[in-house]
Amino acid sequence: MESAVERLLADLKDDEEAVRDRATEALWHRWFHAKGMVGLDVLQHAQKLVEAEDFLAAETLLSDLIADLPDFAEAWNRRATLRYMQGRYRKSLYDCRVVVRLVPYHFGALHGMGLCHAALGDFREAIHAFNRALEIQPHAQINRVLMLECTARLS
Repeated sequence: MESAVERLLADLKDDEEAVRDRATEALWHRWFHAKGMVGLDVLQHAQKLVEAEDFLAAETLLSDLIADLPDFAEAWNRRATLRYMQGRYRKSLYDCRVVVRLVPYHFGALHGMGLCHAALGDFREAIHAFNRALEIQPHAQINRVLMLECTARLS
């Protein structure tokens, strides 16, 4: 019997945009809710801190959550996003790698890895990461565009 995640991953490849959108939303929901309301509440609080540009408090909150729940992939992913926003690409890349180790089909973290590699000028690795994201979410045009941009940078 096909698992719920396998069905969602298959739906990411569907020709119908509405089916893909529902699958994408369902996977994000699954990742954000993986540790119940406690984990979700902390992620939401961290997001409010980011929106208020209190990056230090947001990172502290996320780091504490990671210390308490080291297998909570979305806590790592949110911290990776925060670090990327701050231009701390190597630290963001580290967090993205943990996410992918925990959830190999996390297309958001794979996309983030590509962004980090591109920002660091490692265009071959960026292309590889964007391609891995496309294997999971083949209709995500942004990854194709970014692959082309990185390929052009190699020339």
